[in-house]
Amino acid sequence: MTAVGIDAIEIRSGKLKLDLPNTFAPQKGDDPEKYTKGLGLTNSSFPDVYEDIVTMGANAAKRLMDRKGLEPDDIGRIDVATESAFDHSKPVSTYIAGCLEKVYDGDFVHANKGERKFACVAGTQAVDDAYNWIRAGRNRGRAAIVVATDTALYARGDPGEATQGAGAVAMLIDEEPSLVELSNDQGYGSKDETDFLKPNQQFPSVDGKRSMQVYLSRMREALEDYESVAGDIELDDFAYAPFHTPFPGMVRKAALLAYRHVIRDTEYEDDLAGEIGRQPREHEYDDREAYEAAIREYMDELKTTEQYRTWYDDAVEPTLGLSREVGNWYTSSVHVARVSALRDALERDRDFVGETLLVASYGSGAQAEIHAETVRAGWRSEIDALDIDDQLESRYDLTWEEYEDVHDIHEYDKDLDREIEEFTAPEGEFVFTGWGRMNERKYEYVE
Repeated sequence: MTAVGIDAIEIRSGKLKLDLPNTFAPQKGDDPEKYTKGLGLTNSSFPDVYEDIVTMGANAAKRLMDRKGLEPDDIGRIDVATESAFDHSKPVSTYIAGCLEKVYDGDFVHANKGERKFACVAGTQAVDDAYNWIRAGRNRGRAAIVVATDTALYARGDPGEATQGAGAVAMLIDEEPSLVELSNDQGYGSKDETDFLKPNQQFPSVDGKRSMQVYLSRMREALEDYESVAGDIELDDFAYAPFHTPFPGMVRKAALLAYRHVIRDTEYEDDLAGEIGRQPREHEYDDREAYEAAIREYMDELKTTEQYRTWYDDAVEPTLGLSREVGNWYTSSVHVARVSALRDALERDRDFVGETLLVASYGSGAQAEIHAETVRAGWRSEIDALDIDDQLESRYDLTWEEYEDVHDIHEYDKDLDREIEEFTAPEGEFVFTGWGRMNERKYEYVE
């Protein structure tokens, strides 16, 4: 059977930076380590005045097409995943296609376009849609572009404010991919939840403690479901485990939960028994409360063991490198984690073809998906072609007052009584230029 997966990937960061320990923390009266060690974040990316989810997505897609030598006729599908959409009817994919048509000969008239929404898991769902479209033989030899793009803003003063971020990931889904082949096996954990939502509002309503519990519960269910079709997971089966990363501190909790689940009734649990005992079994306790207390105690000890720390440092920690520098990108988050893992493999000069990633996606509301991806022969050149380091290095470092202005300018419903000057000069990119006669957003390409 022909392999289908991600042939190429591009990343576009917002062009502004907020330094969390040195700019954000002093304004909040916080110890900088609350962010660097607690949340696991150092900087956040933000869009300049002329940037938004369309420009970031279109710029990532253009670089992807240019690098792969593609024309509009090569693309049969454009899907956008976002939870930052500004229109309840017209999909962001049409805006992005319109931008691209300004710079290429030909058009995307015969390309299917859509927009996916399920909080942060929508990016993975859009990849699944493209995969299924190709597998069904409906692509007529063409590839799909999936763009995950978000400006993840919180209301000023919200506990989630420090985790903000803005950026886009564009992925080319095709047969015989260069980067990773997607597995047929998937696991899901899904339930109607109200942990994080935006009922006709830009900024989320969040129950922080509940959201973390829901994230962990859905991940556990998805892992169990994945094992029901793919077989029991062995620790040595996967080189890296990229998780949805709203902030690295959340991943630390999810990874520990996953590890406890995977080692249960294995020699790994046996090896730890002399050090911290065996995992509690529910039948050994009189009630659920006592069992859960024992589990918490066991996990507190598990995370300090050399066995767990070695696995975490090898398989999970390398997936967090970019997230620490850019913050939460919602639908792009797990795809940024994948890139971080592959960048780590490149830096280590790993012989990586045929290795497997276990990818764990999540979206509030709530659903988790787990699937495997096999690294393909062209992975090294694809990852080496990324320019994300240059983008991050060239970001404009915001002062606190400038950050407040940036936040204001990107609030959809805020009617500013003043002009805010751009912080950087656009060059070779799509930019937002204002509104049209029906209140649609307008874009141009700046040479």
